[in-house]
Amino acid sequence: MFGILGTRTLEACPGKGYDVEDLLIANLRLPSGEGTNLGIHGTRLVDPDALERPRVIDADGLMAMPGLVDLHTHLREPSPFPAETIATGTAAAARGGFTAVFAMANTDPVTDTAAAVRHIRDLATGQSADVIPVGAITRGLNGAELSDITGMHSVGVTHFSDDGRCVMDAGLMRQALVEVGAFGGVIAQHCQDHNLAGAQACVPESTDETFWPWSAEATIVARDVQLALDTGAHVHICHISTAESVDVVRWAKARGIPVTAEATPHHLLLGSDLLRSGDTRFKVNPPLRSDDDRQAVRQALADRTIDVVGTDHAPHLPADKQKPFPDAKPGMVGLEWALGVVIETMVTTGLLDWAGVADRMSEAPARIGQISESQGRPLVPGQPATLVLIDPTRRAVVDKDTAVTLGRNNPYDGMNLPDPVLATFWAGRLTYDNGLISAS
Repeated sequence: MFGILGTRTLEACPGKGYDVEDLLIANLRLPSGEGTNLGIHGTRLVDPDALERPRVIDADGLMAMPGLVDLHTHLREPSPFPAETIATGTAAAARGGFTAVFAMANTDPVTDTAAAVRHIRDLATGQSADVIPVGAITRGLNGAELSDITGMHSVGVTHFSDDGRCVMDAGLMRQALVEVGAFGGVIAQHCQDHNLAGAQACVPESTDETFWPWSAEATIVARDVQLALDTGAHVHICHISTAESVDVVRWAKARGIPVTAEATPHHLLLGSDLLRSGDTRFKVNPPLRSDDDRQAVRQALADRTIDVVGTDHAPHLPADKQKPFPDAKPGMVGLEWALGVVIETMVTTGLLDWAGVADRMSEAPARIGQISESQGRPLVPGQPATLVLIDPTRRAVVDKDTAVTLGRNNPYDGMNLPDPVLATFWAGRLTYDNGLISAS
């Protein structure tokens, strides 16, 4: 077993991660506010008193949370010209405190068969976070015929999405829900009516083809919650961005319809005023919205109308962003700064306490993603040693060029934000260390 490296700092390098010797991490605070000491032996948390001659880390002033889980990550591999790799994407995840990421299916080739799922898992072996493949709803993301949902489920897939594209055919969407509902799976929908907001749509207010009205999102949300009611299957609403969509989800939950929803960090923090700059770092689908929308999304995350934070981490090659605004690809990187943005928008504003952060970023996504046996677990003896150690007071100026992700399309570049993550453990492996462990 590989021991702690003395004074050497573990860099968040692709594929890196080390087993650690017995550790006693002392004087921690949990999200509940309770003080605790954590013992790590192998892959598990153990009673600190059961450790023999452990290495002791004084973590006074720090907090331990269950490892974060992202239901919405674009790792970009496989691809002939990947803007990210599974190695760099999971290293970025670990740097952000994530121990599990759901890898969206819009790769090249598309993840729409059992063989493609196996390939993703092979590529993810030995990397810095648990990678859960998301299967495509339709073959090739073409929106015309269902993919091999049953075949992918036979190799363990429970989460399906054509994210990046909306399943426009209501009949096909219903068929997908019926098939996935048979085994209790989840359909995650990118809610964008292409008749109201086409492929070039990227701004909330415009007089040309770039117009993306709130109705383009809310009408699909409304349609799909009705289909969930009809079929009894679980619909998950990706990257909700408007007050009207929030209202629909709140209505659906009051009716007991099986619907969940996510908010992205960028829709919590950034507003449509940034689009006036023409900077393509701020181009994303759905687009950045008004302050009223942003406040509605924050409140919905606080009151559990929105269940989770999903990063929608979407790295792009520089050439794909260095184009006129309508032609640039939509998307932003998000894994490394997601927790910091949630602290800035939800904790410092009093909308969430730390237990709420742990719920929205770890426990609830693990439950929705059906991986709660290994992720989002309580930090008590006998549970997996899967956790993140944070300094709630630590801040930094974001520098896109020092990021672990290969993507430089970072909307937070130059902002002073919370930068809390000091160390990440996944099943006892130290996958990220900012010096807390190795320098202690």
